[in-house]
Amino acid sequence: MTISQHISDLLYRYECVIVPNFGAFITQTESARVHETTNAFYPPRKVVSFNEQLRKSDGLLVNHIATTEHSNYYAASSKVETFVRESKLALDTENTFSLENIGTFSRTEEGKLLFDPSYHINYLASSFGLSSFTSSSVVRETVQEHLEQDEIEVEEQAPVVVLEKTRETKRPYLKYAAVGLLALGLSGFLGLNYYSSQVKAHNIAEQQKADAQLEQHIQQATFVIDNPLQPVTFKVEKPKGNYHIIAGAFRVEENADKKVSQLEAKGFKARRIGKNKYGLHQVVYSSHSDRLEALQALRNVKRDENASAWLLVQDKD
Repeated sequence: MTISQHISDLLYRYECVIVPNFGAFITQTESARVHETTNAFYPPRKVVSFNEQLRKSDGLLVNHIATTEHSNYYAASSKVETFVRESKLALDTENTFSLENIGTFSRTEEGKLLFDPSYHINYLASSFGLSSFTSSSVVRETVQEHLEQDEIEVEEQAPVVVLEKTRETKRPYLKYAAVGLLALGLSGFLGLNYYSSQVKAHNIAEQQKADAQLEQHIQQATFVIDNPLQPVTFKVEKPKGNYHIIAGAFRVEENADKKVSQLEAKGFKARRIGKNKYGLHQVVYSSHSDRLEALQALRNVKRDENASAWLLVQDKD
């Protein structure tokens, strides 16, 4: 595999990939957008930029090459140095060179290095399989309906009922019977309302009585502890952060625990962060949530403790 392929693989998982003595490729997430002129939809993506100032190796690229190609650290470092030497030579002679699926470098007449990223590959893993597309614009038409009131008239008329005058009945006792039935129905309705109000008042009174008895039982069951136990508070600092400074990886779990104890004795916040894809137990000097803080801590470890230490960036939860 070429160096550009190794860099491309790392850009899917890490925010910063440093090429020693050359510079760093940095990714930044960009939200989905729609082009106003072409109506093209672009999914969320990682935008790749280049920083010429970050040249000091953090061990990520070299360790990745050594692991992938099953070589040692020195062979991988030599391959990176050859790549950097050839890239600088191409810039000096032709003023430009390209990295496949990453971008193109060029140098201006003033000697300034420019980087033009490639947009053929989206390095954002959550957008895998999504591609840009163009949709036709939507034209919305407003239809106004003009209805004149004089054109449509709706006229509603109540039906007219003509009652013919009937002859006066010769049976006057039927009138008195109808009045009696009406009076009986009215008295029954009023009596029913009175009974309902009495039942409701009785229910409210009984509910209040039951609540009072329940409150009395609760008060009788209340007790006080004369000598309550003092609260005990533990302050446990939980290691956090997605940036880990790797001290080593061990196949035997006991060796990993011994390494953690040795580093803790030296003052490091060492711990195990689980197994890698090769089944090795990984031990870290410390973990950090800020990338710049992690890079500074890595420099201190490589200078004072272990020159082979490197930075692991895990995906965020």
